[in-house]
Amino acid sequence: MKIVFATDADYGYIRERDHHISESLILSKIRANEIYILRDQDETPIGWMRYGYFWDNTPFLNMIWIDEPYRGKGVGKQVVLFWEDQMKQKGFKLVMTSTLASEGAQHFYRKLGYRDAGCLLLEHEPLEIILTKTLQ
Repeated sequence: MKIVFATDADYGYIRERDHHISESLILSKIRANEIYILRDQDETPIGWMRYGYFWDNTPFLNMIWIDEPYRGKGVGKQVVLFWEDQMKQKGFKLVMTSTLASEGAQHFYRKLGYRDAGCLLLEHEPLEIILTKTLQ
């Protein structure tokens, strides 16, 4: 697997799969290098990871998508560790993410060293768990 910054050519692939971001923001996130595209050996996209900044100063992993045939094979772990290394190289000492309490992703992040840091409760939504990790 290869992890690279998404380009304008990846817009359609991401737009079809990312229903958690306004379509109008996808290109600006691509151009800001805030979306990584995951490619297989044939350069075919197999997933993506999108991030931003909490309080405009703390890297926040917003979303990971792995196409079904590639799930459960360590691809998610690879992209998270890659992103963490990139953030460390930029001088950040802390990263964040979140997941719904009803999703299994919380266990994935805890295995990668993320710690519960709080929660958010919105009306008619499951509890959102905020997780942080100090970069060594």
